[in-house]
Amino acid sequence: MPLRIAMIGAGSVGFTRRLTQDILTAPELADTTFALTDISQHNMDMVVQLARRDIAANGLPAKIEATTDRRAAVAGADYVICMIRQGGLEAFQTDIDIPLKYGVDQCVGDTLCAGGLMYAQRTIPAMLDFCKDIREVARPGALLLNYSNPMAMNTWACNKYGGVKTIGLCHGVQGAHWQITRAIEQWAKSEGLLGQDARLTRHDVDVVFAGINHQTWCIRAQWQGMDMIPGLYEKMAAVEDFRRDEKVRLDVLRRFGYYSTESNGHLSEYLPWYRKRTDEINDWISLTSWINGETGGYLRVCTEGRHWFETDFPNWLSQEPPKFTPQNRSEEHGSYIIEGLETGRIYRGHFNVVNDNHITNLPNGCVIEIPGYVDRNGIAMPVIGDLPLACAATCSASVRVQEMGMEAAVRGDVTLLKQAMLHDPLVGAVCDPEEVWQMTDEMLVAQAQWLPQYADHIPAARQRLADAEASGTRVRLVQTQGAARVHTKTVEEMGASAAEARANAQAADKGKMTRAADLVNVEAAEAEEREPVGV
Repeated sequence: MPLRIAMIGAGSVGFTRRLTQDILTAPELADTTFALTDISQHNMDMVVQLARRDIAANGLPAKIEATTDRRAAVAGADYVICMIRQGGLEAFQTDIDIPLKYGVDQCVGDTLCAGGLMYAQRTIPAMLDFCKDIREVARPGALLLNYSNPMAMNTWACNKYGGVKTIGLCHGVQGAHWQITRAIEQWAKSEGLLGQDARLTRHDVDVVFAGINHQTWCIRAQWQGMDMIPGLYEKMAAVEDFRRDEKVRLDVLRRFGYYSTESNGHLSEYLPWYRKRTDEINDWISLTSWINGETGGYLRVCTEGRHWFETDFPNWLSQEPPKFTPQNRSEEHGSYIIEGLETGRIYRGHFNVVNDNHITNLPNGCVIEIPGYVDRNGIAMPVIGDLPLACAATCSASVRVQEMGMEAAVRGDVTLLKQAMLHDPLVGAVCDPEEVWQMTDEMLVAQAQWLPQYADHIPAARQRLADAEASGTRVRLVQTQGAARVHTKTVEEMGASAAEARANAQAADKGKMTRAADLVNVEAAEAEEREPVGV
């Protein structure tokens, strides 16, 4: 029978179109039924029009169903893909702006730090509802593929409390792999080991990354049988734009000996060292792209992208539909996992899974990101062993914050949420305990409509804020837009470069577009070199 794949949060134009195209590239999956669901009928209607047009243009028998009834979409599903942003851009704005008043300057704010912890409080209850539907009406053994951040906390909650096998999927490893490949290529040419016209792709460099989502470390890199880890700092630092744009990542590489998957802006907010003093933040970031450290950068590009899509949608329908070919298939793991499970073709990628002695110096039960193999027999995750101690120490601190944040979201426990905030590396470096307590209360009140598990506690939080204001004991706030805030463009301003605005709006990974210089003609390299199975 044809597969049925439910896509929750299908109003996300980038992910929905990208993943349907990727899945339908596999010939055996050409008759898949996609059951799209979203709380916004308006957003979903636009995506459905595009997806149906794309499928028809490629002459495929696949079907698109669309409904705001999530349970109906999940019914009978073989796979469920989650890509929601709970609370949308309205809640995301408070994730960035409220912590700024307390001196916490975030670039992304969707994985850890104050924004990531609150994002988990909104998202986990919704995802546990999804799990209930999957258990009750999806096909037995249906797999949940999660793209929603905060990745580790969401995946942890679904596996521990949702009763559904859940795999978390991210694209950070692919980006870092391309960067390392580029540095090795430049070094090999300078050493006369590679012709000046030669070009390496990711398939030429064997890597193993291990850690936790967005703090996954390249612990092995080999090219032509040579170990590239010794001297990797020198190779990476020799790339001119890495020196300009990846100051945090290079500094951590220099001190730890291992390169982190995540972008300069992301990594800077997971650590206590680089964003704690406002007047020093610009020493560690670059504004060549939001992902290199801009204050609230991801919020800005998401806001611009959504506004442009709303305005520009009629033009999207008149564009040439994409061709569903292996050359145009993205590097997102989801389609390859489904293809491997259904056809038996072997796929290797890096997945977020529950630690079960895979990384031996991180706690069992937490969610780790390591290499995995997929075929018809299932998903197999090899044992990594111990992480290098500095990498393990950094991950361990974040894991305990994730655990407290995840448990707080499940229980509706205000004290545990505040303790998670207090122990967050960047929040703890910037704020004293009373500031943490007040900031958390303010975020709970601001986001009350998306926090059903805290309904009985919100009035008390509101009263604590009022009492502090009345008594003069409220902590002092900072009047700032952040160290590196960039103006959010209006639709009229974006119109000056429509092609760029359209590319931003349709990008599934908002970082990939802006990292194009780092990845050196990634799309051209993928078109020539990508093997349909295997990363």
